[in-house]
Amino acid sequence: MSRHLAFTPLVAPLRRGLLLILAGSTSLTMAAAPLPALNIDVSQTSVSGISSGGFMAVQFQVAHASTVKGAGIVAGGPYACAQNNVLTAVAKCSCTGEPSVRCQVDADSAQVPELVEATRRLAEQNKIDPPARLTGQKVLILAGRKDTLVPLAIADQLAAYYTALGLPAANLSRVTLDNAAHTMPTPDYGIACARQDEPYIGKCRYDSARNILSWIYGPLKAASTKAKGRLIEFDQRSYLPAGQQGLFSWHGGMDNSGWLYVPNSCAKGEPCRLHIALHGCKQGQSYLPLQAPAGGGLYYGTTFVKNSGYNRWADNNHLVILYPQAVSIPLQNPNGCWDWWGYSGADYANQNGVQIQTLKAMVDRLGAGARP
Repeated sequence: MSRHLAFTPLVAPLRRGLLLILAGSTSLTMAAAPLPALNIDVSQTSVSGISSGGFMAVQFQVAHASTVKGAGIVAGGPYACAQNNVLTAVAKCSCTGEPSVRCQVDADSAQVPELVEATRRLAEQNKIDPPARLTGQKVLILAGRKDTLVPLAIADQLAAYYTALGLPAANLSRVTLDNAAHTMPTPDYGIACARQDEPYIGKCRYDSARNILSWIYGPLKAASTKAKGRLIEFDQRSYLPAGQQGLFSWHGGMDNSGWLYVPNSCAKGEPCRLHIALHGCKQGQSYLPLQAPAGGGLYYGTTFVKNSGYNRWADNNHLVILYPQAVSIPLQNPNGCWDWWGYSGADYANQNGVQIQTLKAMVDRLGAGARP
């Protein structure tokens, strides 16, 4: 999310690489707890994300369309848009490669018909769920008119992708904020809405969390004035695919720990639903900005987890919020982006992808306490 936000495995100063190595090891000193097994109806799972998290949210939604109830996509684009090519990612699905790579985003740059065809082929190969399962979902697409990193044309092509796969118009909500740049819009937290800078959370007088959750689940009860539930750090490593579970999981892009917000009602065993909220590039807990975050400390920490807006809405609405964490990989993924172009392997966008497998394992564990 800044120029070179993304995806430049191309150039990264040695000093920056060393700092990122330190950042990636912040959670190595003490093993976090495993995820709890809660009374969660997995069929009520939803997902949202911003930027690389938005692209990953679409990938998880499509790959596991039989599980996901709906999605909120902020500054994201169509499924497998990069087609396993970093240059396509930074030039045709976003403008994050400039000035090194010229932006080529236009009304057709994502090649939606090809992506739709690729989606159907993957389903035929049993690598993703049948695309027909998307038609019952609810989707909100949120874009900023001043976003020059993932321009509005990409949001338009995301909508076209859903439509081509049969998502009814009544199930698709388009929101365009005229004064928003590349940011996670909130009512009153963050930097100016029109600024395109860290922490990529903006005061836009718009409650993204509320609008995403209410579009997917229907009317919500009032938010808490202050989050009242418990924020739990958990060990992500045990949810990695077999053979990937070691001290370092950098090649798969997963940090060693993630975060879970559990309202008191859900902790007591009441029936609850799950929402997965995916941060963007330069927003993961272990990202080490060159300037110290406003809340203090060296790393980005829980800035996104505590301030993206979901926790207050979770308290009174029986919603557990899962905040998985991607990690920076020196020289390959320096900004801690979710994999939407293939750095973790060619299967990055389907059920065999390291990150998608890990997220699904987390969902399954959280729903293991479901009661008939």
